[in-house]
Amino acid sequence: MSCRNVLLTGCSSGIGLALAVRLAKDELKRFRVIATMRNLDKREALEKQAGPALDKTLEIRQMDVTSEESIRRCVEGIPQRRVDVLVNNAGLGMIGPVESQSVAAMKSLFDTNFFGLVRLVREVFPDMKRRRRGHIVVMSSVLGLQGLIFNDIYSASKFAVEGFCESLALQALKFGVNISLIEPGPVVTEFERKLYEEAACMDLSAVDQETLDIFQGFYMAYSKEVFTVLGQSPDEVAEHTAKVIMAEKPPFRYQTNSLYTPMTTLKHADPTGNLPLNAFHQMIFQHDRLFKASLSLLKMLQWRKRRDVSYNKSP
Repeated sequence: MSCRNVLLTGCSSGIGLALAVRLAKDELKRFRVIATMRNLDKREALEKQAGPALDKTLEIRQMDVTSEESIRRCVEGIPQRRVDVLVNNAGLGMIGPVESQSVAAMKSLFDTNFFGLVRLVREVFPDMKRRRRGHIVVMSSVLGLQGLIFNDIYSASKFAVEGFCESLALQALKFGVNISLIEPGPVVTEFERKLYEEAACMDLSAVDQETLDIFQGFYMAYSKEVFTVLGQSPDEVAEHTAKVIMAEKPPFRYQTNSLYTPMTTLKHADPTGNLPLNAFHQMIFQHDRLFKASLSLLKMLQWRKRRDVSYNKSP
């Protein structure tokens, strides 16, 4: 198979950076990575990790997914506009009570998380259809399958991404184009750290005291522990994503963290939707000891899983 061009967004840090490096350093040299970011002043970390792959199997370009002109200019710079694999990774986060967030901020998030994807697809999908081949890989989230308290707007953007891709996939198959949704749970990145730092300083003056107590006393208090227990590294998610890209028959949906599978399957077990809602409500508001015990159990399972992985990798 010839070398495939991979156009990848959001590569200044986190999952995007890790995936760009992983593909560029592929031992079989199956990929030529066009790693993009909105602000090229943040390229240093990627350049450092790319090492000798830089300007060989990896090149760095500017792209702002909120600008059609920026996207078109980047794609036009690729020989024959040939994008074999599009990886949509750029995204924004938002947490907190909905009444504390401005509509302008919500629109900005959707402009990147949802319309950024739509703009990219509009630019590269017609070429893929003409060539009768291609792969669109979208960094979604388990929050695109199951909502989470105080993640209302972010979750809504990922639900929109999932619906868009599910609909588009039907047409894409007709033209030999694959679409894959990557659905991580928590990922320990600088992106997440800044998000929670900002949440700790946000203006909550419009929020009632009871909601405030839930957000600060429960959600913020347990978030760090949840990330410690369930969080994956960018390298882990990148490895899973690379496997999807390399698969002969790529899956439409792929969850990177098996510990989240039981939580997302609850939704499909009850057509009324009451089962997952009641389960999460009781766990959060009525059985906080059970919630803590569940985290402890998951922490042990995660530790054993990582220990086994490390053992299998050792010579």
